[in-house]
Amino acid sequence: MADHQEASVTLPSDPASVSVARKFAIDIVTEWGLPARSGEVDTVRLIVSELATNAVQHTFGQSPTFTLHLRLAREEELRVGVTDSHPRWPQRLPAAVRQDNGRGMVIVRTLMAEFGGKLHVTPTDEGGKTVWIALPWTAAVRG
Repeated sequence: MADHQEASVTLPSDPASVSVARKFAIDIVTEWGLPARSGEVDTVRLIVSELATNAVQHTFGQSPTFTLHLRLAREEELRVGVTDSHPRWPQRLPAAVRQDNGRGMVIVRTLMAEFGGKLHVTPTDEGGKTVWIALPWTAAVRG
């Protein structure tokens, strides 16, 4: 295997694009070696779903597209990033008892803690941001 593998796709900031992003991510990580019917693939699916949904819902129409990035480095770390052009970074919202949304980043942070991953946000040169997660790949493949 090469030192690293990368794949990305840019999609319209539309709710229908979230399922396209999920399918793209699952196709790529299974091509890279994750078993298709595994908890690890389900984790990647959920993370991509939450990050893509945030890029669509919380940019308030100010980001016409978002880009999903996947990078596998030396079969050690899987990085998943979602870039949008909105300048506002993810906010920690209070978890209201009857709130129907706003829990996406809580879910992502919980998964990061469970799998020994990391989450960070980086600015783009264009004024937007990329929300990145990094997961240990070897642990995912060992399952």
